[in-house]
Amino acid sequence: MDEERLSQLFKQLDINKDGLVDAKELEAGLKRLGVNWTQDQAQEIVRRGDEDWDGRLDFREFAKYMIEHEQNLRVVFRDIDINKDGILDKAEIKAALKRLGLNVTDREVDRLVEHMDKEGNLTISWDEWREYLLLQPVATVREIFRIWRHATAIDIGENGVIPDDFSEEEKVSGMWWRLLVAGGGAGAVSRTFTAPLDRLKVLLQVQAGGSASARLGIISGLREMISEGGPRSLWRGNGINVLKIAPESALKFFFYEKVKQLFTHNRSQVGVGERFLAGSIAGACSQTIIYPMELLKTRLALRKTGQYHGIFHATRSIMQTEGLRSFYRGLLPNLIGIIPYAGIDLMVYETLKNRWLNQHPSTTNPGVFVLLACGTVSCTCGQLASYPLALIRTKLQAETTRVGITHERQGMVSVVRTILREDGPTGLYRGLGPNFLKVIPAVSISYVVYERLKSVLSVRTY
Repeated sequence: MDEERLSQLFKQLDINKDGLVDAKELEAGLKRLGVNWTQDQAQEIVRRGDEDWDGRLDFREFAKYMIEHEQNLRVVFRDIDINKDGILDKAEIKAALKRLGLNVTDREVDRLVEHMDKEGNLTISWDEWREYLLLQPVATVREIFRIWRHATAIDIGENGVIPDDFSEEEKVSGMWWRLLVAGGGAGAVSRTFTAPLDRLKVLLQVQAGGSASARLGIISGLREMISEGGPRSLWRGNGINVLKIAPESALKFFFYEKVKQLFTHNRSQVGVGERFLAGSIAGACSQTIIYPMELLKTRLALRKTGQYHGIFHATRSIMQTEGLRSFYRGLLPNLIGIIPYAGIDLMVYETLKNRWLNQHPSTTNPGVFVLLACGTVSCTCGQLASYPLALIRTKLQAETTRVGITHERQGMVSVVRTILREDGPTGLYRGLGPNFLKVIPAVSISYVVYERLKSVLSVRTY
């Protein structure tokens, strides 16, 4: 799209002629042009193109967005165009729908094509594709067919629930690594902000049984940490916690996608139970690989002032005094616990978000509060199911063996017996309070930073 056409379009959208277009002007202007956007969609376009965060688009921002949008549409077009003849026929469109897990009839595909086809030959050229979608806030195959479905009133039932995967466009254009970087950065900032609560949780989990008055609570625990090592001690163990985010996230996503591919081979969309299993396997595989870093995080969080001088010193000390096997202390309850946690977390999040999208077919992007609500509920459900196993894991990780001292270590069963004997069933949830206190701020901070990093990295997740 040349600059002259973009300039003319911008002038038509700029109703008050101030050289800037906000969401209301965008919505009203496009409706005058026959493009029926909702207010949410108009706001989403402004958010994606707004580089200076003033809530409006000037001509430069608008032109940049439109040019990148057209390029992304071309990537999707080429992905669907299997035989590379520059034309989309019914077979190619049906194959693209099938890859998304959407099983439609030939008549339904005809109706889809007729809606875009201007020449009446039951095929779609690049010009027809671009003209139909250029002023729509979509670019991935998923969102394009969501708009298509809404326009042609095709009922695709439960198979309309499409999982959040990296689209072919994102894989081809190289956006996938930027999304992983944005996700890793968001996790790092979120964990750093909530690190004091995380360390407090670990401290409460491993404290020995005793009278109720002698046990630490949230306030007394924070005071204890500050009095022992000063305010900086609240962030002990956060360094290794941040370092393990990138490999943990990348490995979890990799295994999650591979398992889902097995489920969708020659089949339709994965169901809720299969998402649960895929999330569980992904969590177990990623946790097994990065588990030594988990143990280091616990030891560094619990260390006294001067005990370890850093990550490498802690690693060397543990290796010399306890051996290599000590880095996998607590792995078994961790693996057992990751099954309900990762499975329920991913399953509940995807299910809630996709159900919301199905109930709002005219909206392609859930709002901030919807995503925060989905993330908070899914994280809470996962933690409630797996917390006792996480507590057992932490207790096993915290056990140390010193050189020259005979020390019979407890196993998982003996730890459970000790907890039940000293504290009763409620002892299995010790430290749950600070754990829940950090859920909402952690999810909120993670989401905000994720969106900002996507903007900085020029990620366009249409």
